[in-house]
Amino acid sequence: MKIEKIQALRGPNIWSIRRKKLIQMRLDLEEMENSPTNKIDGFRERIQKLIPSLITHRCSEGVEGGFFHRIETGTWMGHVIEHIALEIQTLAGMDVGFGRTRETKSPGIYNVVFNYIEENAGIYAAEEAVKIAEALIEDKEYDIHACIHRLKEIRERVRLGPSTGSIVEEAVTRRIPWIRLGTNSLVQLGYGVNQQRFQATITGKTSSIAVDIACNKELTKKMLHDAAIPVPIGDLIVDEEGLTDVIRRIGYPIVLKPLDGNHGKGSSINVNDWEAAKIGLEHAQKYSRKVIVEKYITGYDFRVLVINNKMVAAARRVPAHVVGDGELNLQQLIDKENKDPRRGYGHENVLTEIAVDKDTLELLEKLHYTLETVPHKGEIVYLKSTANLSTGGTSIDVTDMVHPENITMAERVSKIIGLDVCGIDIMAENLTQPLKESGAAIIEVNAAPGFRMHLAPSEGLPRNVAAPVVDMLYPPGKPFTIPIIAVTGTNGKTTTTRLISHIVKSNGYRVGFTTSDGIYIQNTMLTKGDTTGPLSAEFVLKDPTVEFAVLETARGGILRSGLGFSQCDIGVLTNIEEDHLGMNDIHNLKDLTKVKRVVLDSVKKNGWSVLNADNEYSMKIINDLDSKVAIFSMNENNPHIVKFAKEGKITCIYEEGFVTIKKGDWKIRIGKAKDFPITMEGKAKFMIENVLAASLASYLYGFAIEDISNSLRTFIPSAQLTPGRLNVFKFKSFKVLIDFAHNPSGYEAIEDYLKNVESTKKIGIISGVGDRRDSDIRECGKIAGRMFDYIIIRNEKHLRGRTEEEINGLIIDGINEAGRDVSYEIIPKEIEALKHAMGMAEDGTFITALSDVISNAIDLVQEYQARELLEDDKNS
Repeated sequence: MKIEKIQALRGPNIWSIRRKKLIQMRLDLEEMENSPTNKIDGFRERIQKLIPSLITHRCSEGVEGGFFHRIETGTWMGHVIEHIALEIQTLAGMDVGFGRTRETKSPGIYNVVFNYIEENAGIYAAEEAVKIAEALIEDKEYDIHACIHRLKEIRERVRLGPSTGSIVEEAVTRRIPWIRLGTNSLVQLGYGVNQQRFQATITGKTSSIAVDIACNKELTKKMLHDAAIPVPIGDLIVDEEGLTDVIRRIGYPIVLKPLDGNHGKGSSINVNDWEAAKIGLEHAQKYSRKVIVEKYITGYDFRVLVINNKMVAAARRVPAHVVGDGELNLQQLIDKENKDPRRGYGHENVLTEIAVDKDTLELLEKLHYTLETVPHKGEIVYLKSTANLSTGGTSIDVTDMVHPENITMAERVSKIIGLDVCGIDIMAENLTQPLKESGAAIIEVNAAPGFRMHLAPSEGLPRNVAAPVVDMLYPPGKPFTIPIIAVTGTNGKTTTTRLISHIVKSNGYRVGFTTSDGIYIQNTMLTKGDTTGPLSAEFVLKDPTVEFAVLETARGGILRSGLGFSQCDIGVLTNIEEDHLGMNDIHNLKDLTKVKRVVLDSVKKNGWSVLNADNEYSMKIINDLDSKVAIFSMNENNPHIVKFAKEGKITCIYEEGFVTIKKGDWKIRIGKAKDFPITMEGKAKFMIENVLAASLASYLYGFAIEDISNSLRTFIPSAQLTPGRLNVFKFKSFKVLIDFAHNPSGYEAIEDYLKNVESTKKIGIISGVGDRRDSDIRECGKIAGRMFDYIIIRNEKHLRGRTEEEINGLIIDGINEAGRDVSYEIIPKEIEALKHAMGMAEDGTFITALSDVISNAIDLVQEYQARELLEDDKNS
């Protein structure tokens, strides 16, 4: 078997709108195509022995063990690999269950699709599932435990931490979109101007001054003391002399901790003699030259969490420990404790496995213990000096037991320090009494406090502490997204996108839009090139200045990695025509429709899908959409338009020369098409179609008819504003048209336009595109033969595996099929072909260059225009 390609889909896609995170593996079964599982001796027994948990896979049988039954009766290896990939991820703590395996049009080649939680782990699972299947087929040994451990390592390396993850999960439940910024824990919630950022539990609202205060333990202590908050007595030292002075004043037991430390690093607690104090000082100074020495407060370690100045949770933290039974030694007790199903690798479970480290050995040494020591029955042996859950500690929820006075004090502390998310460490016998009465003290105040102890305590009620964070970032009524209009289709996407963006911009919004030319924020191109994929959409949605997004969305990006957004307000489908067929398992218009409709399936239920009523395949999906639907047509009597009118629905039509919105039988005219410059005085019918689509989308969003009309009148097509979209350049004796038409329907649109162009001779510069079907290349040649008097054939920049001779031969076949006596010649280089055409132009010649490299062609024509003007100036 051979893996041909693995893709990670990250947004709504052709397999699922709801399940955005999918691995799609294109797998060639090779000789295994002739060997279903029931023909492989012992396969069922071997797979069940290696991965017994597959018994839970119900498969299409709908019952436990259904997958194994399918193996017995015979299923193909792609299906088996799908289930293996799902199960090994689940065994590694990433619970996944959605999968699909479908044969492509190429026999023996399958698309194996399954969901993932962490992308890198999903890709690894795809690769390893194939290896596992091959080992089972060949009856070879395979270390499944090493595979699972490796998946856990990948997961821990790339996953969001538990605190960050909990906030993301809470946002998702509220349909707030999120984007991970980089590979760490920096996350963006929402889009554009309405975005909020956070990292771990530091939010965009967190004061940097407050963080500095919290990180300076001595300053924190002073500020709290000055505010009558109980804190331990002590001082800041830098050497043994200072240590001696503090101990003389406060006595033992003491605590030593680095001034700038965190997570308990470098701390020593309950120090009772001078030798231990010196060791503690040396240990602390590994992290900070300045060391805090404080009176050790007896009691339990509590953490109180305050969010937006309100206490939301409290927990008692217990360092990692074991309880002796009088029989097992410490190492055996640790091993036994780690078998607790609640403990796992990293953050995968409620509790973390206890690892023996330097801290553990130092604590045992103080007790004169080793790992071979057998503690007395009932004896508690602490294995860590701090109660962090990440080192194996446990937590007990005590939220409902906190005395009201302590709640008020904690909320005061958060305001004194200035933290919006504040973790307060308290040493006390309990929190049921006011701190001042129990002799307790606040030990530390933490910025970016961990949430895990509250989300999943080992005892007591879990607390959804992520919810108040999201409440703080997005209080009631605050929007979290921006309006998104997505435009897809075969032809007209870019012009429709630009028209809508111009209307949006003219109505006072700061718009970000993507096109096949580049990414624009308002009037500035920030990135040049074909930017119609998910990364380009994300670029716009991450920009904090963007108030409105208009996103051209092409099939390539959808197939490659899905949409770059979760939902849009309006989805526009310009048309579905034959283009790029035969690529990426898209062989016919039905396949292409499935890709394009992903955009419409992502429209919000209260949003609008805008469809072309004149396009057969666009209308085939009209009854399958969850959103509201509106349609446009060049023909007022189109049956779909007539039906919509009878039902009182909204349409946009071209009638009697006007672009008109219809609501039922009522007509609201936007204006005459010939008054909108993009239509070339009404001669370019395909541009009128683009105006209909843009007008309807804009009207549905809520823009006024007058504003839409004024915007369309001020949209002046040019090589700068609409490069490659019907750009006409005038010379003294001839004209040059440059357009991006590259498929039969695009050629037909140009042909229709040229019928209205008066000229003495029409010269066409054309090429065949290497990744089109033979029939498409031949058809383009045929249309060119109908509309041009003379043809120059040049070579497409990207031949995509074909030869120049092969492509040119197909074009010439098409020209000959046109039934006209048309002369042609071959000039390989586009620039040379364009120079030649302009050199042979006579009075009244109209040259049409159907170009794939728009900027080069435009630059050359504009250079010739400038030269002509310069010569005129010299002669005048």
